[in-house]
Amino acid sequence: MTALDGLPPLSEVIAKHGLSAKKSLGQNFLLDLNLTGRIARVGGPLEDKEVLEIGPGPGGLTRALLMNGAKRVVAVERDRRCLAALAEISEHYPGRLEVIEGDALEIDPHDHFSGPVQISANLPYNIGTELFTRWMSSDVWPPFWSGMTLMFQKEVAQRIVAQPGDKVYGRLAILAGWRADAEIAFEVSPKAFTPPPKVTSAVISVTPRTPVAEASMKALERVTQAAFGQRRKMLRQSLKSLGVPPTDLLAAAGILGERRAETLDIAEFCALARAL
Repeated sequence: MTALDGLPPLSEVIAKHGLSAKKSLGQNFLLDLNLTGRIARVGGPLEDKEVLEIGPGPGGLTRALLMNGAKRVVAVERDRRCLAALAEISEHYPGRLEVIEGDALEIDPHDHFSGPVQISANLPYNIGTELFTRWMSSDVWPPFWSGMTLMFQKEVAQRIVAQPGDKVYGRLAILAGWRADAEIAFEVSPKAFTPPPKVTSAVISVTPRTPVAEASMKALERVTQAAFGQRRKMLRQSLKSLGVPPTDLLAAAGILGERRAETLDIAEFCALARAL
């Protein structure tokens, strides 16, 4: 029996290569090629696009990206057990899949791409937020990526797309919203994974754009860390950790000291960053 792309079903691939998911690597495998195809298409047409994928595992999303026309996929996989399965995909799509064995946190994408890339990944839960933060914190903007389609735990996805006043509005939302548009494309049930995680997941789409307002990334990180580090306190109290008189800082930014962090929009945080 073969799947839509002429390769064996993923359940057979996993059985053949003994690919039980490892909790230590944050692995949860997607077996439904219809679902991985839907994820692959979130970022728009893939024809002529180069794609960076993190944690392909047995290759469910990898196959969907290639089947939907990706010009080239560079997949970074830390688990050596998965390499044989990925090699079979590479043979099926000659010259279109490059597999890099290694830790995604230690690999520089610039070494493998000459132009803008699409990032598509069912991110390992244990490194997903750190990778996202790195990709959003680039000193160069527009960044090396032209768009991102990423799967997170639903809770993390909600933090990324949160708006002022939301309970989960915080540093991740400001990092994402300052110079990109982020939205949840759809949710994914735990039943879609092997093994099923304890939480619902969500796929988000991120597109870079011109920043909301001028600010230094370093200064923006400092003010958001201070403000949300004591989010229940008024800004005149929570901003004391910056080492600058909060009243002077707030006055320069035109913000009342009685306000709390979750009420400020991104432009106001940028004003605080410029004042700092």
